[in-house]
Amino acid sequence: MQNFNYRTPTRLIFGEGVIAKLPSVLKPLGHKVLLTYGGGSIKKSGLYEKVIGLLADFEVIELSGIQPNPKYDPSVLEGVRLCKENDVDVILAVGGGSVLDCSKAIAAGAKYDGDPWDLITYKARTKDALPIVDIMTMAATGSEYDACGVISRTETNDKVLYANSHLFPEASFLDPTYTFTVSKRQTAAGCADAMNHTIEQYFAADTTLLNDGFCEAMLKSLMENTKIILEDPENYKARAEFMLCTTFGCNGILALGNSASGWPCHGMEHALSAYYDITHGEGLAIITPRWMKHILNENTVDRFVKYGVNVFGIDRNQDQMEIANQAIDATYDFFESIGIPMNLRAVGIDESRIDEMAHHVAENEGLEHAYAPLAEQDIAAIFRASL
Repeated sequence: MQNFNYRTPTRLIFGEGVIAKLPSVLKPLGHKVLLTYGGGSIKKSGLYEKVIGLLADFEVIELSGIQPNPKYDPSVLEGVRLCKENDVDVILAVGGGSVLDCSKAIAAGAKYDGDPWDLITYKARTKDALPIVDIMTMAATGSEYDACGVISRTETNDKVLYANSHLFPEASFLDPTYTFTVSKRQTAAGCADAMNHTIEQYFAADTTLLNDGFCEAMLKSLMENTKIILEDPENYKARAEFMLCTTFGCNGILALGNSASGWPCHGMEHALSAYYDITHGEGLAIITPRWMKHILNENTVDRFVKYGVNVFGIDRNQDQMEIANQAIDATYDFFESIGIPMNLRAVGIDESRIDEMAHHVAENEGLEHAYAPLAEQDIAAIFRASL
């Protein structure tokens, strides 16, 4: 078991109607609020009007139009400008993980005199950030309970994970009813994202029975509740458990004491969505079974056997390689069963930039240190197998 140093300061406020507590949570943080959101779904749902009503005693500056795979230019830069020009005290992010990831970069950039990209790429140290509160309308990334964000810079095809302890939200409001209107496609993509967060932590060299149990329960819960939600989108119990799963998926709780895995599927998918701006969860679902096939060998087979037996209930009284391959096939079949397109061509990616993307990943993601080390040729082979 590995040493660790762990802290999660974020306050989770969970359940139907909890948004009523918003003014009392914001008040100690300041008076001037930057309200960040995406493409307008919160206005269609009525959430925008509710939030504005709750902010009646605050001065509100708005930043809308934050896109999936949030962009450094214009969104981060515009948010930093608004914060500095208006002396913003606190950021309120309303939406999904992309809105919150963008808001985290804005929060740090607002406290920095140079180019915020320096912070995102660790050329400069993040020493401070504005406080962030969020209201989540989509269950997927887990950004509401971690200190990370992923920011895209279109002109350089970069999609960068930015992590710093100053980026933990002060409080996250999680009302499962706000996810009732999330589409089947986005629900499936959110499931795939959260499942991959779990898989990335499960496939490690040194793990514990406790963490394995956490991960296995997470995966089973996500799969079962996703199927319920796709049939009954307003099933509160299923939406609530699904939302809590996604919240726990990415803040390290599942892997305390484990060795690092390198998060190889995320490293590869970041290139896919940086180059082609595809939906992150769909990219992960496509890549993950191909990565599994590629790394399956005598050194990794025991891990796949445990995964197959404990997550999918595969008969353990079979040849180990047979169990492992059945587990990988079951992973693929589940993603396909919830409607995810399971090849890269289906999401608009062909072979023309495979080598370029593989080189980009090999140069920037450090996957030679992953649970199963990946060189540039391995990454290219996984991409081609995913076509």
